[in-house]
Amino acid sequence: MRTETLVLAAAALALAGCQSTDTSLPQVRTMSFGKTAAGEPATLFELRSPSGAIARLTDYGATLVEMWAPDRDGKLADVILGFDDVSGYQSDRNQYFGCTTGRVANRIDGAMFELDGEIYRLEANDNGKNTLHGGGDRALSRVMWQAEPFEETDRMGVRFRYTSPDGEEGFPGNLQMEVVYTLDLRGDLTVDYTATTDQDTPVNLTNHAYWNLSGHGSPTVLDHVLTLEASHYTPTNDDLIPIGSVAPVAGTALDFRTPHVIGERIAPLIESPALGYDHNFVLDSPGGSMAKAAELYDPASGRVLGVWTTEPGIQFYSGNFLFGQIGKGGREYANRSACCLETQHFPDSVNQPAFPDTVLRPGKTYRHTTVHRFGVR
Repeated sequence: MRTETLVLAAAALALAGCQSTDTSLPQVRTMSFGKTAAGEPATLFELRSPSGAIARLTDYGATLVEMWAPDRDGKLADVILGFDDVSGYQSDRNQYFGCTTGRVANRIDGAMFELDGEIYRLEANDNGKNTLHGGGDRALSRVMWQAEPFEETDRMGVRFRYTSPDGEEGFPGNLQMEVVYTLDLRGDLTVDYTATTDQDTPVNLTNHAYWNLSGHGSPTVLDHVLTLEASHYTPTNDDLIPIGSVAPVAGTALDFRTPHVIGERIAPLIESPALGYDHNFVLDSPGGSMAKAAELYDPASGRVLGVWTTEPGIQFYSGNFLFGQIGKGGREYANRSACCLETQHFPDSVNQPAFPDTVLRPGKTYRHTTVHRFGVR
C-alpha cells in the first residue's frame, strides 16, 4: 500500500527537477499495484514532467489513477478520485474512476441495437434496462491491458493495447484498440485513442476521470467554475436516453457558454431523473479537428483545467452517485465532490440516425484525441 507521504516526496523531487536547466524527462517508473481477484499482477506507471505535474496509470482498465498539478503557490495536489491499489478498482466503491470506458461509453437504449440487419443484445447493467459504459465484467474498464511505457525528447507516456474478441459483451467484431497517455514538458496530459475492426461495430471510447481541482477528497465540486463550448445539448427521457433531438442551452441551467459556478443553478436538476448534471453537450466544434471543449476553474487553489478534443460531444456529470466511499489515502468521496468531463460521441448514437455515426467499418480507423491542460489563475 502506498502512502500520501511517499507520493508527496515524489512530488517534491519532481518540483526540484523543474528548477534545473536540464529539461530532459526521467524514465517512466513502474511499481506494483497489487493483484486482481484472478491473481493477475497489476502495474502502476509513473510519469513526471519538469513542470511538476505527475500522472500515474495502471494497466487494469487503462486507468488514470493519479494526476498531480500545482496550485497558484506551486503546491501539488492529486486532483482525481481513485484507489490505492487494484483491489479498490474491482470493488463496489468504484464508479468508473479514471478508467477507459467502452466499447461504447455512455448509454445504449434497451441494451440492444440493430446493425446490418442483425440485432445485438447487450448486458442491461443500467437499472436493468440499458447498457452503460460497455456492459458487464468484460467491459474495457474491467480488463487487463497490455502496457508499454516509452520516453521521447519532449514527452513520456504509456501505450495500452487490448483486443476485444468478437462477441465480448455482445458486440460484434474483433476490435483492436490502443490508448496512449502522454505527459509533456509543460504538464499537458494527452489521451490518444485508436481502434480497428474486422466487422462493422459501434465504438465510442472515453476516459472517466473524476476531477476536483482542490484535491481528491475535498468536500465539494459545486464551488468550481465551469465553462463549456456548447450551445446545444441532447435532451433525454427519464432513463437518461436521448430522445433523438438537440436543443439550445440558452435560458436553461445547462448554459455554461459563459463561466458559472457549478452549484449556482443545480437545485432544480437534483429533483430531476439526472439527480444533478449528467448531460451530453453538443460542442460548437463539430468534431474531427482539435478544439476547446471545456474549462474548469477552482477559485480556492487557482488551478485551471482546460479540455481540448476532437470529439463532437462532452458529458458533464456532477458526481451525483458518489456516496462517501473511501478512496486513496483513506479520503472520503462525498456526494458531488468531483465532476467528470467525458469527451465522446453522443449517447445511444448507434440507435439514433440523426446523431454522428459511431459505427466503425473494416479498413477504417477510429481516432479520438483529448488534451488536458493545467494552469493557474
